[in-house]
Amino acid sequence: MSFDNAYEALTEAEPDGEARWAFGTGFDDPLSGVDTALPGGVDGAALAAYCTALGDDALITSHRLTEWVTHAPELEEELALANIALDLLGQARLLLSRAGQADGTGRTEDELAYFRDDREFRNVRLAEVPHGDFAETVARLLVLSTWRLALFGGLTGSRDPVLAAIAAKGVKELTYHREYAARWVVRLGDGTETSHERMRRGLDDVWPYVAELFATHDVDRRVVEAGVGVDPAETRAEFDEVLEQVLGAATLSRPEVPALAGVAGRAGRDGIHTEHLGYLLSEMQSLARAHPEATW
Repeated sequence: MSFDNAYEALTEAEPDGEARWAFGTGFDDPLSGVDTALPGGVDGAALAAYCTALGDDALITSHRLTEWVTHAPELEEELALANIALDLLGQARLLLSRAGQADGTGRTEDELAYFRDDREFRNVRLAEVPHGDFAETVARLLVLSTWRLALFGGLTGSRDPVLAAIAAKGVKELTYHREYAARWVVRLGDGTETSHERMRRGLDDVWPYVAELFATHDVDRRVVEAGVGVDPAETRAEFDEVLEQVLGAATLSRPEVPALAGVAGRAGRDGIHTEHLGYLLSEMQSLARAHPEATW
């Protein structure tokens, strides 16, 4: 289902009669009736680490997108970016909750989001670096949503029914995120000389972080062997195909810039981040840490 603008979706009804919230997929519990017991032969610690990494990607990307609220170039784009951020926040909540269940600690989504230090976060570094202009933001969103959609497509067949249900919900959301970003990349890239140049620079700024998305971590190997995860390296072909189509339509070329090196071969999945994550977390976690026992 498509809309001419974001506002139509606020009142559009779904076939079941439920109201649709903007470009999201509604408020139905995606885990209703899903067996939360760990599948046989699955290492709970590995599944928890995997869900934490995917949840951190969503959480940190969501936070960066909310920084556009009151700063987007148009009200309609502000609404769209805010709702993409809400979709990702919803994914983060589900994934971090599953992590707390899987490792047996019982940690809640709030504990994982607000009471870990930066070295305990496992998000890819592209999610955490500060946003540049709007062109850089849509370039980043195109890269992250294309990669994440390929991952979630594979995760719908996970042996973990909870992760499979989260992925099935996320595929619907990420499909829109990718389409939104692609539409803007084409619009700017194939627009004026100025917009083309800014879109090119945006892609150049994002590209050093792309290789990290497809690096296979030890946690990936463990969950793949157990039949509950997807090797990120296997998503590269789909990613490249989508980017080729979008960049071709946008009259843009794939950037020729080197990948950002890690530290002794380690990066975000190992808790090695840029200096920017600490500042982001101090802002995001400040209220919860100031009032750790508060209820709202």
